[in-house]
Amino acid sequence: MKQYKITLPTNINTTIDLPASKSISNRALIIKALTQDKTILTNVSTCDDTQVIVDALREMPEVIDIHAAGTAMRFMTAYLAVTEGCHIITGTERMRQRPIAPLVDALRQMGAEIEYLEKEGFPPLRINGKQLEGGHVEIDGNISSQFITALLLIAPTLPQGMELKINENLTSRPYIDLTLDIMHDFGADANWTSENTILVEPKKYEARTFAIESDWSAASYWYEILALCPNTDSEIRLKGLTDGSRQGDSVVRYLFSMLGVKTTFGKDDDDTPVVVLKRHNCTLPRLDYDFKNQPDIAQTFVVTCCLLGIPFRFTGLSTLKIKETDRLVALKNEIRKLGFVIREENESELIWDGERCEKEKTPVISTYKDHRMAMPFAAASISIPEINIDNPDVVNKSYPSFWNDLKGAGAYIIDN
Repeated sequence: MKQYKITLPTNINTTIDLPASKSISNRALIIKALTQDKTILTNVSTCDDTQVIVDALREMPEVIDIHAAGTAMRFMTAYLAVTEGCHIITGTERMRQRPIAPLVDALRQMGAEIEYLEKEGFPPLRINGKQLEGGHVEIDGNISSQFITALLLIAPTLPQGMELKINENLTSRPYIDLTLDIMHDFGADANWTSENTILVEPKKYEARTFAIESDWSAASYWYEILALCPNTDSEIRLKGLTDGSRQGDSVVRYLFSMLGVKTTFGKDDDDTPVVVLKRHNCTLPRLDYDFKNQPDIAQTFVVTCCLLGIPFRFTGLSTLKIKETDRLVALKNEIRKLGFVIREENESELIWDGERCEKEKTPVISTYKDHRMAMPFAAASISIPEINIDNPDVVNKSYPSFWNDLKGAGAYIIDN
């Protein structure tokens, strides 16, 4: 299997043109389709998870294979349910193990015709699309916010709109708020009416030109690199990020301020928004944080805190067990190769109290077909030179230019 051996320089001074936000791109593409493609999108993500939606919407084949893209599976399921025609939607073996019953049940409440083709509650699905009326719908919010977003995206097109009641504790609420904000950008009337209810009026989207912001999740790996960089004069400039971003993962700037990284917002010579990262000497002796609203950046902070010697207790991680892999197990396995022993509690918490073990001489990091395993461990090579990353192409799922950007920052990468 393909493998990269990575060594990062101890002094970093680079400018990174970050990829477009996958989260915003995928939401905007569904809305574009619901405006009969009259919307014009700029700076759309080129990652695999977005490309499968682009291809599916353009070609609309009878069988739609979204591979490993979770957002594509959820968003396209709802879109196909309200779009005339019969389609089968499927994905990788891992995708066929990821639950989709809460979304299917909610769509069926509105009369959607969806059939499980293999295991009950899981893809693949056969969907016979038709006009749905909308109305009152209930869904559990403790499994995936993507189910809720999928329903919200189609709601303005329904004759009765949608009153969506969310039962149980909602995970990743910032992603729901991001969805509502993007819907507002396209003229939708969609708002929280109580702590657990969203009302979407039957007001169709307005076509427009829409520019997509760069990805704060991708920025997290550059924050990690600077936090671990031994040269305090190092500086990283990240293009395309804005102050007051609606992306939930923009919280990295606050969390990393407690790990020695200062964030300054400004403009580049061509008036492009730019974030400047510099080191400062103030770090917390311990970090405890609930990642319920930002689960995608948890891996970055596990690796960073271990390498900085900062004990932690990270909670709100239950959704990591049903991602591209069981990320809790994967993190425990791979961080041990770097000499750290972390433990899992309640299937939703990771704790490190400083326990160490013998580090492997030349660690080979298994990525489990998970992009968010590859990137934080690659960034760790600034502290542990010659880390090997197995199956490095997994980064294409969200950040296709990651390895080229590392090389541009001075990384030495050997293709084994």
